[in-house]
Amino acid sequence: MNVRPEKQPTYSVTGGDRQTPTPGNGFVRDFRDTPTRVSDNARINPVEIFMSISLYDLSVGTYLQVVGSTAAFLEKGAAHCVEHEIALDDVVGTSLYPDMSSFHFQAVSVAHHSMGAIKGMLAGEFAPPTGYPETDFGGLQGLINNTLDELKALDADTVNALSGGSIVFKLGENRIPFTNENFVMSFSLPNLFFHATTAYDILRMTGVPIGKRDFLGQMRMGV
Repeated sequence: MNVRPEKQPTYSVTGGDRQTPTPGNGFVRDFRDTPTRVSDNARINPVEIFMSISLYDLSVGTYLQVVGSTAAFLEKGAAHCVEHEIALDDVVGTSLYPDMSSFHFQAVSVAHHSMGAIKGMLAGEFAPPTGYPETDFGGLQGLINNTLDELKALDADTVNALSGGSIVFKLGENRIPFTNENFVMSFSLPNLFFHATTAYDILRMTGVPIGKRDFLGQMRMGV
């Protein structure tokens, strides 16, 4: 005997036509946990219902965490190298593999893909890091610390006003357009994580006693 499968409800809210759920009726529960009749044709965006995050929290909030942790593990790295008589200039020129960029570039890129990304959204365009001077380990620490201070000084309203705007990434003759939100989520943050991780890995390879907690930094805990 063939049994017809029950039609799966489409979880999409309409205008509050409430009824007690019965088999075959599509419904969702609103924030008061009251059954709400839904239409097969309407659609719901669960992100809009269950969470809302500002561009400031998405970008600057994460930049602060990663740049802050980078500043902290650079400080531990400097102390370790001094204690064990490891030349800091050698660390600055170290790369994980010959075809990868050095520690200097990784640290510069942490600044570039955080505060530099905000400046890019304000200007409407972004490009790979240029114009950063060659410097020693202490100079890189200064760059990261200054970046952290700049991020802390940003006004949330100014950053949130960039929501819905657009930016173009320029790489030579290539032009890649983004909305500001997609730029942060799919380009800026992945680049920031990559370069912060590579800087961390170089220090760890040098013997600096740091771990995952050092990389995570100050998490935004709470409910």
